[in-house]
Amino acid sequence: MSQPLKIAQIAGDGIGPEVVGASLEVLRAAAHGCGLEYSVTEFPFSAAHFLETGHVLDDSDIEKLRGFDSILLGAVGGLPNDPRLAGGVIEKGILLKLRFELDQYINLRPVSLYPGIETPLKDKTAEHIDFVCVRENTEDLYCGVGGYVRKGTPQEVSSQTMVSTRFGVERCIRYAFELAKTRQRKNLTLVHKTNVLTFAGDTWHRAFKEVAEEYPEVETNYHHVDACCMYMVQRPEVYDVIVVPNMFGDIITDLGAAIAGGMGMAASGNLNPDGVAPSMFEPVHGSAPDIAGQNLANPIATIDSLGLLLRETGRIKQNAAAVKCGEQIGAAVKKVTPKFAGKNLDRSGYGTDEIGSMVADAL
Repeated sequence: MSQPLKIAQIAGDGIGPEVVGASLEVLRAAAHGCGLEYSVTEFPFSAAHFLETGHVLDDSDIEKLRGFDSILLGAVGGLPNDPRLAGGVIEKGILLKLRFELDQYINLRPVSLYPGIETPLKDKTAEHIDFVCVRENTEDLYCGVGGYVRKGTPQEVSSQTMVSTRFGVERCIRYAFELAKTRQRKNLTLVHKTNVLTFAGDTWHRAFKEVAEEYPEVETNYHHVDACCMYMVQRPEVYDVIVVPNMFGDIITDLGAAIAGGMGMAASGNLNPDGVAPSMFEPVHGSAPDIAGQNLANPIATIDSLGLLLRETGRIKQNAAAVKCGEQIGAAVKKVTPKFAGKNLDRSGYGTDEIGSMVADAL
């Protein structure tokens, strides 16, 4: 019998507590039907907590989080301008620190058009928009390698280095191939800019071609990142699984969210596929402080992130009940999204808690 699933909750700032609260209502309903045993432990990490206490996230906090199977994150940051938040102290101190310290080296972003949700792409339907982006999550330009010379002078020089290790690149590519071979189309596209980034791009391209020899059942392609942006708008149906380095992945996954209905529909997972540390799951949207506490936020992206949490953590931890719950939550979300047809997802007319109840009732 599987061990109870231990979930760490970081609700965060703004609408974070509301959308997380709605997702936990769905979790309670799903767990009851699936026989899933679980616990949720709340942590206060957020911009608001930092402004109140001066504490962001230290090594002892990381060690506590290591004892959990997964992390559910609402949203952090986005508060009114405060000089204490300058320099990305929250983004670097919470989001990037968790990703790097817990070695969450895969950022998984499904891009699917759900029933009732409109896409800005003319004549495109759900059959055209159904792919997954596998973004490398712990290297590239986000490593923070760089600095300034003569800062604040007319001769200022700044640099930021794109870091690609063969180890980091290959493990991301292998994950993408493993995912692609489980899908119906079995198609994997590498996205980079090898014609200009001839060093980092070459490491990625050579690793991709070499690993591909071990997966003859997977069809492979290569697209420059600028071409990928055009194809995602013009012919999104060409994509099944995309594997992409961190910076380019940050950009194209948000484009993917836009063509699938917007940030209010975008779920994501920061995965440690090896299971030696917890993975973290979060909606892609921000904390939206302008509507916080008003029961207006749409929690669909957070609920879908919870479903992703259960499916992926269940696979990593070999917890069949968690996988089943995650699949049921994903199906329930698709039963509810037709109610948003013709509506603005951010101002749908449904309350946050009401949408959570709608998904719970659809289980």
